[in-house]
Amino acid sequence: MGAKEEWQVSCRDIASRRRDMTVFVSQGHIVITVPPGEAAVLTPLEVGRLRAALRDAVVSASNNEV
Repeated sequence: MGAKEEWQVSCRDIASRRRDMTVFVSQGHIVITVPPGEAAVLTPLEVGRLRAALRDAVVSASNNEV
């Protein structure tokens, strides 16, 4: 097995404190660890849905800034 790839994504928790999310792949699934250590395991299709939801949220948030 090769080196484990993981990505850190800066975020804030519900109390607006700076935190990091960690994203990594495990056995063909995407794992996202979010503060305070909760984790979600997603299939590639579910990650696509998450991506679409995030994209829609960004568009909605951008429209609300005006």
